[in-house]
Amino acid sequence: MSTQLGPASMDGSHDEFFDLEEVEALAKKKLKKPVYDYYAGGADTESTVRDNRAVYARYRLLPRYMVDVSHCDMTYTLLGRKLSMPIIVAPMSQQRMANDEGELAVARAVAKEGTAMVLSTMATQPLEDVAKAGKDGPLQLFQLYVIKDRKFCKSLIQRAGKAGYAGFMVTVDAPRLGNRIADERNKFSLPPGMEISNLKGLEKGKGRGDSSSHIVRIFQEEVDASLTWEFVTWMREGILSPEDARKAVDIGVDGIVVSNHGGRQLDYSPASLDMIAPIRAAIGHQVPLLMDGGIRRGTDVLKAIALGADAVMLGRPVLYGLALQGEEGVRKVLQMLRRELMLGMQLAGCHKLAAITQSLILPFGDSNRYGNTSKM
Repeated sequence: MSTQLGPASMDGSHDEFFDLEEVEALAKKKLKKPVYDYYAGGADTESTVRDNRAVYARYRLLPRYMVDVSHCDMTYTLLGRKLSMPIIVAPMSQQRMANDEGELAVARAVAKEGTAMVLSTMATQPLEDVAKAGKDGPLQLFQLYVIKDRKFCKSLIQRAGKAGYAGFMVTVDAPRLGNRIADERNKFSLPPGMEISNLKGLEKGKGRGDSSSHIVRIFQEEVDASLTWEFVTWMREGILSPEDARKAVDIGVDGIVVSNHGGRQLDYSPASLDMIAPIRAAIGHQVPLLMDGGIRRGTDVLKAIALGADAVMLGRPVLYGLALQGEEGVRKVLQMLRRELMLGMQLAGCHKLAAITQSLILPFGDSNRYGNTSKM
């Protein structure tokens, strides 16, 4: 399987996109089918993948007018680092399948856009190299799958800390890999010459396996399915239950990510957007609350923040921009979403992130929430 996925034309004109749904359609034409299916697919019926997107249509925005929005402040501070916007690049595995530079190109793009990136344990570039590529950015985090071999796990944590990652995002929703039928059908495997760079020592002598069995084996044999709350003292990803969120805060985490793993783990789990408000109610405002899942428009970000999230994490569109135009494609994706969020804030009457409150949200079909107050 080739990893050389250059532009469709010399001038890149056929790769132009004007929204983040269009970027996926273009990337689908360019990526090899097993790669696109791996990135875009989910577990079992992919119901949660679809609902992650469909859920945004269930909420309407109720704008406030006669507000000075000549200047909107979108800056957001996470773990003491000031970001240019409340949009963070989510951890995603095996990015070199989209572009040969993979995570290095993404790290440079994110740094230039002044926001944060979370590097996946399952990256195809060494964590040290990615840290160097994004060294000029405000914040880099490392996503951790907890490995059974605690000595190896500790060394991975130490490597990330030494490389400059400011925190760890511990994924708690993947004791096993979800049932990803498309990967089995495609007999998915990493292309020759590509590897899970951060697990090299762990994988030594165990072989690559065939079809998707190599990745499945990592989760079956190496990822710790006995993980409990006792282990985790860092920021975590993959929470959908308000009770789990409350437990996480009680044991001292620095933040929570509301996530269903992009619909790639338990099918029919709830859409992340629907769980923001109940989780915020459970934990209050003690720690930052992030979310991911289905973000494609600036108004999606607006809705997530209005429901109680502090920031959102962007996943698949980043991969699609990377596939189309490398580092520049990732920058375009981030710039596009930032522009859309800015416009959404202005049209909704919000001059800063703190002005985006739940009063902005009108559940679909609830137009009588405020009664008939129109003046004719």
